[in-house]
Amino acid sequence: MNQKHLLFITYVIVWLLLAINPWYRADWLLENILVFVAFPVILWSEHHFGFSVAAAWMLFVFFVLHAVGAHYTYSEMPWFDSVTRFFGFERNNYDRLTHFMFGFLLFVPYFELFNSFEKSKRHVFIFTLIFLIAASGVYEILEWLATEVTHADLGTAFLGTQGDQWDAQKDMVLCYLGTLLAAFIWHRRLLKHPS
Repeated sequence: MNQKHLLFITYVIVWLLLAINPWYRADWLLENILVFVAFPVILWSEHHFGFSVAAAWMLFVFFVLHAVGAHYTYSEMPWFDSVTRFFGFERNNYDRLTHFMFGFLLFVPYFELFNSFEKSKRHVFIFTLIFLIAASGVYEILEWLATEVTHADLGTAFLGTQGDQWDAQKDMVLCYLGTLLAAFIWHRRLLKHPS
């Protein structure tokens, strides 16, 4: 069994354990729409072109962060309460961390996915950057729409604004920062031997 298979099995076990008795079942289902859509795409991509081990680790870490957030809800994640108290934050910032990590951790996997269709690494690099920035905005719009069509309490739990009227904008900025940091860190390695 290779490292990527082990990561896949470990993630499935973590996801199943966190699917047991989540704090808010309806919110957990809404949060896991991402998993139900993304996981088949990841499996298809792995089968057709194969992610690098580094990309597989990045996917694993992001999806575990998401599974934990879905289990507790992002705004009530208890493991982050000590961080909140230590820094004197007025809110639980686990959701903000995860938005940052979305951009930071998914840059390389998306680059590899898009690179399997387009061989110009420079084009793929720019497209990955634009895609992740756009995905952050689209996600915030979908999050808002989901709250409009669900029960008010469920929508509030799903949004997790914690009283911050600028929550969506701050989430997007953190994703942008994560994306830009990943692009800065990885650009030389990813653009090696550009087409």
